[in-house]
Amino acid sequence: MSSETLTSSEYIRHHLQNLTFGKLPDGSWGLAHSAAEAKQMGFWALNVDTFGISLVLGLVFLMLFRQVAKQATTGVQSGAQNFVEWVIDFIDNSVRGSFSGRNDIVAPLALTIFIWIFLMNFMDLLPIDYIPYIAHHVFGLPFFKVVPSTDPNATFGMSIAVFFLVVYYSIKMKGAGGFLGELTLQPFGKFGLPANIFLEGVNLIAKPVSLALRLFGNMYAGEMIFILIALLPFWVQWTLSLPWAIFHILIITLQAFIFMTLTIVYLDMAHQEHH
Repeated sequence: MSSETLTSSEYIRHHLQNLTFGKLPDGSWGLAHSAAEAKQMGFWALNVDTFGISLVLGLVFLMLFRQVAKQATTGVQSGAQNFVEWVIDFIDNSVRGSFSGRNDIVAPLALTIFIWIFLMNFMDLLPIDYIPYIAHHVFGLPFFKVVPSTDPNATFGMSIAVFFLVVYYSIKMKGAGGFLGELTLQPFGKFGLPANIFLEGVNLIAKPVSLALRLFGNMYAGEMIFILIALLPFWVQWTLSLPWAIFHILIITLQAFIFMTLTIVYLDMAHQEHH
């Protein structure tokens, strides 16, 4: 669906609307054909495009790294093996620099987060009309967003998973009493119990919220700029889209790195005991 058949506001709304599956107003289940229908579906609605693209990108990551691992050699190495080894060394150095405890899950988790989020962010560099056009004219889908990280459901899903890991390892390493002690006795001691609970509770909840909103906000803003560029005359699009895409490569990489680094730091804090 191109900007030539829609007004500017309709074009923007179309590209920012997810393909949503859920319960329709008539009681049946199906795809929403408008933002109003998607909103009426409520909490149990599923953004099919976000889920599908995230799943495909996750499988691409797993298959690529698995294939390189199976074909790894100590002799003349392929370009793919050199790239994968460089990425693993980079992640390993990041974990060693930010995580002081001992936990075999942290490095694989950091690798998965970095590559998966980078791939989701990388979808923002694809021409914004091509995949939605194919989805609409070939498969008859009313909407299709191609960048999962512009959907807060995806970013909050990942950040909440990290939050549960932080809470789990906090209790595992410090015990339930130690974890509750941190929430109730810091920073003002036992005489500042209400203030301690408020401050530490806000600090704890702020971790997943900041993780999710930082990634979502930056990628949403980048996607919006690409959409606005697509509304300009053809000759202006090429003038602006290329430098913005080159600059955006830095943004998509940086956002994946920040999410990964903060996850490592939060898990490191969960492994530390405060006395």
